[in-house]
Amino acid sequence: MNIHIIGGGNLGASVAMGIAKFSRDHKITVTRRNINKIQHLETLGVTLSTDNTQGIKDADIIILTIKPYQVDLVLAEILPSITNKTIASAVSGLSIESLQNKIGAANQAIRIMPNIAAQFGESATCISFQENHAEQGQKLVTLFQDLGTAPIIDEKLMDAATVLAASGTAFALRYIRASMQAGIEIGFDWQTALAISAQTVKGAAAMIMEEQVHPEQLIDRVTTPKGCTIAGLNEMEMHGFSSSLIRGIKTSLHQIKG
Repeated sequence: MNIHIIGGGNLGASVAMGIAKFSRDHKITVTRRNINKIQHLETLGVTLSTDNTQGIKDADIIILTIKPYQVDLVLAEILPSITNKTIASAVSGLSIESLQNKIGAANQAIRIMPNIAAQFGESATCISFQENHAEQGQKLVTLFQDLGTAPIIDEKLMDAATVLAASGTAFALRYIRASMQAGIEIGFDWQTALAISAQTVKGAAAMIMEEQVHPEQLIDRVTTPKGCTIAGLNEMEMHGFSSSLIRGIKTSLHQIKG
């Protein structure tokens, strides 16, 4: 496919890298006002441009990874050049209905929410589309399954998906950082503490993905009676480990909804 990504920031560049490295042969174009910051994408065969309309007539899928305030300006620029295009929006807060109204019936609006782990083939990309655009939606699912997981969700959950999957990357990294800091306190240098903490999180996630069981079932395998693990878990919970994380996620969602 010919994939046109408008917005070469952190997310757009990550999606482009993921597609270039992990998906089938696709022609990828990324546009950004200042392309100097993403020159490294050219080594992966990605075309860069400061012109949002360059080659867009040949695009099969147009992906919007831009800020909400940029949407109307970008659409005004590209709509005269396109017809019958699938436009996949990763714009926070922009509903399918609103986007469809903006792009007209001749084009198809799909809503996606990938995260920056796409560049490593490990994104959790939530996708939502209307029933009459199921064929186009499935193409996006197939594309993003190459970049990690791509569950189809009800659009009313898309803001929640933004927090859980996109903001969640930062939350997980904050845990790793805290674990690393604790590792330093108990005797490791920071590089070793970070390597152990990151691999431990990766291993825990792999177990969950492979076995598809509730986390508590796996926690039970590690916690022995009167052991150090249960002592540590109880101490964390006494200081609000789980409740703080839950409150943080809900606060992020509240921020999106305004």
